[in-house]
Amino acid sequence: MNRWPATKATRLLAALLRIGWQIKRTSGSHRTLSRPGWPDYSFAFHDQEEIGPRMLARIAKRTGLNPEDL
Repeated sequence: MNRWPATKATRLLAALLRIGWQIKRTSGSHRTLSRPGWPDYSFAFHDQEEIGPRMLARIAKRTGLNPEDL
C-alpha cells in the first residue's frame, strides 16, 4: 500500500500553508509558494483537481510535506 493518499489540490495547498509555506504571487491557477530555507515552489493545480500518490511524493521531496500533514 502506498503511504500517500490521493487528495484534492485545495487540501494539499492548505497543508502546505500549515507547514510554513506562503503564497508569494498568483497568476490564474498558478501560485508561487515560498518558505525560508527552501527554493520557491510553483503550485500549478486547479482547486478541485485530484492529485495522486505519485505526484504527492514528488511534491513532498520539494516541499518537506509528510503524509501526516494532510
